[in-house]
Amino acid sequence: MKLSILAVACVATLSAVDFATYRGFRFGMDLPSAAKQAKVAVTEAKRAFARPATIDELSWRAGSMMQQGASAADPAGDFVLRFVNGELFQIVTSYSPLMVEGLSAADMVEVLSRTYGPSASGGEIAFHSNYGETAKVLAQWTQGGHVYSLIRTGDQTSFALVGTLTRLDQIAQTAIAEARRLDILEAPQRAAARDKQEQDALRLSRQAAREKNKANFRP
Repeated sequence: MKLSILAVACVATLSAVDFATYRGFRFGMDLPSAAKQAKVAVTEAKRAFARPATIDELSWRAGSMMQQGASAADPAGDFVLRFVNGELFQIVTSYSPLMVEGLSAADMVEVLSRTYGPSASGGEIAFHSNYGETAKVLAQWTQGGHVYSLIRTGDQTSFALVGTLTRLDQIAQTAIAEARRLDILEAPQRAAARDKQEQDALRLSRQAAREKNKANFRP
């Protein structure tokens, strides 16, 4: 039953031929347009990295939304859109654990292949989450510079489909690696500046207390 529900929802929501578009989101589109498509305020976007390129993330929960024209509930649970310099380079769809309960990786590959065609095996992809920076690929579909990778969610309770535009993804991953290198390099300087700021604040607080107490003190 779960397999048929996921199959119906996938066929109803995913394009079998245009890998450049997923659920109405076109890779390369700007953040305001994507936020409008998602019906999410653009101010909900979070900046993950500011240099040497900007990496922004926009996320929301699908909830109990029903797909238009679909006879089954949408299996998607959470969505994350990632942008490099304002352009959409990655779309992550995490499926609701309840909607994929009992499904094996082979079941998921079978269902997704009905939309995307024959799959290829994969190794790992760069994938930032609370559980690490890479993810094991269970199956992969490629077309015209666009790649869709099936992975397990970080907590291993479900599956996620990660779509990327290779051209922008390469720019993003290079920028993220450089941002992390700079963060490590500048960490001692930032720590010293933070310590100085804290010491200055403490000194000013003590000076203010001294002046107040001295003026008001009575033996």
